[in-house]
Amino acid sequence: MLAILQKLEEKRAAARLGGGEKRIEAQHKKGKLTARERIEVLVDNGSFEELDMYVEHNCTDFGMEQEHIPGDGVVTGSGTINGRLVFVFSQDFTVYGGALSERHAQKICKIMDMAMKVGAPVIGLNDSGGARIQEGVASLGGYAEVFQRNILASGVVPQISVIMGPCAGGAVYSPAMTDFIFMVKDSSFMFVTGPDVVKTVTNEVVTQEELGGAVTHTTKTSVADNAFENDIEALLSVREFVDFLPLSNRHELPTRPTDDPWDRTEASLDTLIPDSATKPYDMKELIAKVVDEGDFFEVQPNHAGNIIIGFGRIEGRPVGIVANQPLVLAGCLDIASSKKAARFVRFCDAFDIPIVTFVDVPGFLPGTAQEHNGIIKHGAKLLFAYGEATVPKITVITRKAYGGAYDVMASKHLRGDLNYAWPTAEIAVMGAKGAVEIIFRKDMNDPEKIAQRTKEYEDRFANPFVAASKGFIDEVIMPHSTRRRIALGLRKLKNKSLENPWKKHDNIPL
Repeated sequence: MLAILQKLEEKRAAARLGGGEKRIEAQHKKGKLTARERIEVLVDNGSFEELDMYVEHNCTDFGMEQEHIPGDGVVTGSGTINGRLVFVFSQDFTVYGGALSERHAQKICKIMDMAMKVGAPVIGLNDSGGARIQEGVASLGGYAEVFQRNILASGVVPQISVIMGPCAGGAVYSPAMTDFIFMVKDSSFMFVTGPDVVKTVTNEVVTQEELGGAVTHTTKTSVADNAFENDIEALLSVREFVDFLPLSNRHELPTRPTDDPWDRTEASLDTLIPDSATKPYDMKELIAKVVDEGDFFEVQPNHAGNIIIGFGRIEGRPVGIVANQPLVLAGCLDIASSKKAARFVRFCDAFDIPIVTFVDVPGFLPGTAQEHNGIIKHGAKLLFAYGEATVPKITVITRKAYGGAYDVMASKHLRGDLNYAWPTAEIAVMGAKGAVEIIFRKDMNDPEKIAQRTKEYEDRFANPFVAASKGFIDEVIMPHSTRRRIALGLRKLKNKSLENPWKKHDNIPL
């Protein structure tokens, strides 16, 4: 018996060693943790239970029958984050460069299937050179099996991808179908074709970082949501992030004790809006003063800065926040911001996370570049997402809400549950100057008349009371009481029940 136990310990030790000491050392020299070290940082101490530690590849070509490393390049299992169950796979770059084989894929699929059965998030730590070439189409089949799980799990359990090394070719499409992607600066890359192929085909010379690094994907492409300085920072941020999410679409939202009073007032919000309508202010100040303890986890902070998305809490319960940012493009909606917010709204709706929207939007961004690149269809994505959502929706208009952008930003007409406005709100088809130039075109040569007409228009529409008189605004509230109003609203809406007509699925304008 003791000999058998000793043999088990030896097998476990061999599996834990992965590709061996030299390759582990090489990983550390790059400033990267190993697959198992990453899991230790991610999950609660001592909570990880590994599955399939002894799985080996089944390839017999190109001399592979002579090489067998237990685990086959990926560590899979489950653990807890702050006491809540998660399933994890962590690719091991020290074993065949983390390349995906048929058995490697089967290990990932097994934990994804289990996560869907029991209802728990899947967190993938990606660090792989791609498909294992020696296995040919079997490896490609493995990728497709993982892709199919990503699709089936979408909207059922939260899926988070952390790119911690290379992720290239077909491998990029699994993270792309997950809900959130985090990257590590200077050590993680995502691209369909690498710099060498790009140079051969197009003669473009580009570095890995420029082509698909963390900064590129969190600023230009929006493929990734956040970029972090190193492995440790990324993994600790995932721990923090998971706390905002339910375990699945069947579970209640997690709650956290808070000492922040629900009815706390913020007198400084009464002076947040500048006297001049053309002067910007920072919408993040409002968000920080409304959520519990000022704790706001922003998503995609470096892409499409004219809209802010992220998670906060009110009375200890998570809420998704969408807000126009007057500091960037005056808060206009454009293609990038519409896509960014639409996907976030759909995630919140899928997992029953209430949505709070702060509105200061002068309209959609004009210009040939926007029109020719399809702002009509891209803007419709956000409109569709809000209109489709059945979760509690609370909207606060702080200043401008003009034109079609007023409709799009969670208006009463898109089944907004509670729509509030500050006294500074201006709800109209357009700003006074533009409106007067159209309505009173014949008076354009008379500056005095135009000034008079502009004042008349402002007096009539540069306030929230016309919309309130029609029932489109439920209440004009004092800015300092915004947190209290939202908290009361969420209490009222906690048991909201609303269903869309039966359909196989919708056809969002992609």
